[in-house]
Amino acid sequence: MNRMVNDLGSRIEAIVAEDEARLIAIRRDLHAHPETGFDTVRTAAIVADELRALGLAPQTGVGETGVVAEIAGGRPGPMLVLRADMDALPITEETGLPFASSVPGKMHACGHDLHTATLLGAARVLRDIAPGLAGTVRLMFQPAEETPVSGAAAMIRDGVLDGADMALGFHNYPEVPVGRFCYVHGVANGSSDDFDIVLQGRSGHAASPHQTADPIVAAAHLVLQIQTIVSREVDPMLPAVVTVGALLAGDTHNIIPERAVLRGTARTQSDAARATIEAALRRLCAGIEASMRVSATLDWQPGTPCLTSDADILAATVDAVEAHYGAVADEKPADLGAEDFAFVSQIVPAFQLGVGSGQPGRQDRLHNADYQPDEGCIRHGVVALSLAASRLLS
Repeated sequence: MNRMVNDLGSRIEAIVAEDEARLIAIRRDLHAHPETGFDTVRTAAIVADELRALGLAPQTGVGETGVVAEIAGGRPGPMLVLRADMDALPITEETGLPFASSVPGKMHACGHDLHTATLLGAARVLRDIAPGLAGTVRLMFQPAEETPVSGAAAMIRDGVLDGADMALGFHNYPEVPVGRFCYVHGVANGSSDDFDIVLQGRSGHAASPHQTADPIVAAAHLVLQIQTIVSREVDPMLPAVVTVGALLAGDTHNIIPERAVLRGTARTQSDAARATIEAALRRLCAGIEASMRVSATLDWQPGTPCLTSDADILAATVDAVEAHYGAVADEKPADLGAEDFAFVSQIVPAFQLGVGSGQPGRQDRLHNADYQPDEGCIRHGVVALSLAASRLLS
């Protein structure tokens, strides 16, 4: 017994073993009652109640519906922010699980229910081992990660990073087997900017196109021109993609409509590429006005920046995980997916750990209506976060 108490990893494992069934039950309850965007009222209330049960004093309403609480260590030291996102996606679930979503059109298809349960588990562990920590842990339960208006940015405006020295986030990865972890050095993923283009033409009968200004033909030309931005204007050594995800125009067979709307996104890993894409879209819109007799209005919506991994926090986290588990962490390539933890990484040194959630025999992917992660990732996530926090606040 004394050896277990003196071995931090074994002590953490013992605490998590006591808590795992409860954490899975919390996750399943959240999964059955998904909430999207900033509407995470029920989820935030559950989080706050769980934190109060641990003897903590949660602050609610941070960034509209975020929850924040602190765990003070036994000695002075830096402040570490641990972050979990809480919101679901506007997806109709197709898993057929007993705890499947009870809310039509909403589903935890990105695993934020797992994240919420994991950080609650880490809160229990860190509360118990707090006397051995040098510094403070601030728990950040965030709404609205999956929305254009960022919950992380909202919580930052409300002071969640005030006094913070560093931050550690995490995300489940179904392509990584449960029990393993992953990480990315440097720039980890892409920025995400959205755009809407309204092409205003002149409607009329399909049999008399010469009396109209056809916005659909203009939209077709513009979509093809947009595809040349990355191939002919962005430095080929800079990752970038521009995607038109929606083209809305017309209602019937024999009427040329008044307008067409394009909606799209641009993903990059550099400010230079972001600027090039925006400038190119504005120039192409001006060109389509001149060539196709329509007016083109661009609404460019700057979004999430790139998430950058702090080398020191990455090294400390991976070292802590592998000192306990062995060689279970793999470097992975960066991608162009967006993550609003990037707003945190712009203010304090930060790193996001990947936690394997792949269930044996399945090939799951995030944002899929049949997403079924392995709930064992909750336990491994709690252990990893607790060990990393202990290392960073040692």
